[in-house]
Amino acid sequence: MLKVITILWSSFKLALQELKVNKLRTFLTLFGITFGIFCIIIILTVVGSLEKKINDDLKELGTNTIYIDKWNYSGGQDYPWWKYIKRPEMKYEEASFVKEKASLASEVCFFAQTSANTSFGDNVLNGTTVYATTESLNKIHEIPIGFGRFFSENEFERGIPVGVFGYEYAELLFGEPQRAIGKTISMGGKSVYIIGVLEKQGKSLLPGFDYERSLLIPYKFFAASYNTKFSSPFIMVKGKIGVDSKILSDELKGVMRQLRRLSPVAEDNFSLNDINEFGTTISKFFGSVKVGGWFIAFLSLLVGGFSVANIMFVTVRERTSQIGLKKAIGAKKSSIILEFLLESSFLCFLGGLVGLFLVWLVALVLTMFLPFGVFLSSGVIILAFSICLVLGVLAGIIPATIAAKMDPVVAIRTK
Repeated sequence: MLKVITILWSSFKLALQELKVNKLRTFLTLFGITFGIFCIIIILTVVGSLEKKINDDLKELGTNTIYIDKWNYSGGQDYPWWKYIKRPEMKYEEASFVKEKASLASEVCFFAQTSANTSFGDNVLNGTTVYATTESLNKIHEIPIGFGRFFSENEFERGIPVGVFGYEYAELLFGEPQRAIGKTISMGGKSVYIIGVLEKQGKSLLPGFDYERSLLIPYKFFAASYNTKFSSPFIMVKGKIGVDSKILSDELKGVMRQLRRLSPVAEDNFSLNDINEFGTTISKFFGSVKVGGWFIAFLSLLVGGFSVANIMFVTVRERTSQIGLKKAIGAKKSSIILEFLLESSFLCFLGGLVGLFLVWLVALVLTMFLPFGVFLSSGVIILAFSICLVLGVLAGIIPATIAAKMDPVVAIRTK
């Protein structure tokens, strides 16, 4: 054990000596390693952080959930909007029919959206986003309450004029979000009693829901008090535990076709949008981005690896007489090889450390401007050092082997 520590310390000192004696040469070598590590780690860090944020936002939309809507959410260049716009809007009664007939569904929620001016005293919020919903919303979506409470079943059923504010809207209208609890606001001329405020969640990166800037109300109150014609309604259906979303989608298709009395040859006049498919599409996209990052990093690391190998070849030539002396007094080939491999690995580790430090600085800056946190995970850090170790071994193995095979007599005489 003591011998190994001695070799490690000796290799470390030799690597530092190389840095001091040949500053420019070592800098250029480490630059390639640093740039390669920086490229792959910054891409994995940013993409990983972004992917986590989007996946978290997807979880808030409901796991194993199908959205029944007139619109198809896939989009694309050839999106046939002209066909979807002619379809009939979803109706509240259809949600009740789906709940009754869909045996694989655990929760069914009807959801609509509108906008209205809201006010409290002299404070006014123009164009407030209003979400009108039924009782299963908080069983499908993650609706964390920061202050107060969520709707009761009785308030949903009777259409009581109560509301739950998003954190940002409550802050804008009342200054301190908790002050909204127990206050009565005016919403489009109707009084709404605030019973809850959602937790601060941050802005979602997905289109469609922004609970931070919203006012939630029971759908029956909305339907009785406002014009529902342009409220873009849809139905959310969550499958039972263990039910595959594709099987749930097949059942819902049959239920909807039965509900709308479509003939066997008639085209669907509704869309079934599977949240799980969005997650799969996102994973494929980020996978492609990561492949591109690995390609850029590979080129940089290849250049850096050749630079390290070149330094090690020069180092072997400069220390030929020392190598001969060590072998003459009994140093084994394995000790010579280990010494040079450790030295090349130390050089790569130094480049990797600088690369990680730069990534950490960039992550701090990006976190200040992006709507999600950019963080260095332990897995990414371990990956960076693993790359450095492998690169150091590959770059130093040939020079180390040449040094180990030297004839001590010839080596000692070399100047």
